[in-house]
Amino acid sequence: MYTHTKEFRESVTPNQVIDLLKDGNQRFLKNMKRHRDNLQLVNDTKDEQHPIAVILSCIDSRTAAELIFDQGLGDIFSIRIAGNVVNEDILGSMEFACKVAGAKAIVILGHTNCGAIKGACQDVHLGHLNGLISKIKPAILECKAQDKTEVDQVAETHVHRMVNEVLGRSSILKQMIQQNEIALVGGMYSLETGEVKFFEPTQA
Repeated sequence: MYTHTKEFRESVTPNQVIDLLKDGNQRFLKNMKRHRDNLQLVNDTKDEQHPIAVILSCIDSRTAAELIFDQGLGDIFSIRIAGNVVNEDILGSMEFACKVAGAKAIVILGHTNCGAIKGACQDVHLGHLNGLISKIKPAILECKAQDKTEVDQVAETHVHRMVNEVLGRSSILKQMIQQNEIALVGGMYSLETGEVKFFEPTQA
């Protein structure tokens, strides 16, 4: 059936969870996705769930985490927001996912050719989007200081900054990382190839 059980999740370490996601991305790249009976999974997970990880990714229609990492219903918490920005509500969602619901890893996933990053680089102004874009601006300034001008360079820098946001703003998650209860890692998804490049796990 390929859905994660409580016993399975308790048996793996945070770093092994990251490896499971890497393996899933390799299956995705090779078009060897596991067969899942989704209606059966609906029934199997109706009373409880045991996700192994929480993925913060962009709303881009091509970046669905369940597909990219070959995970099924009940396997991951998926948070999606333009530009994969971190805010207070998202931090609260991550704290719930890890501290309450038992997820063992957080992945902050940027992607190539990101429209939100492009919009920030082009200084777009549009209603409520302005507040979101303001969270990307620091990555642009950091890249300019390093003579980095490509949108994908800004996107990668932004992922690193969002990882640091999690560490700096959530004492709950920081403590869990320090106690090796969870792993926190950034990554970049290539729209061109389908591959996820993982960064080194973050140390608190």
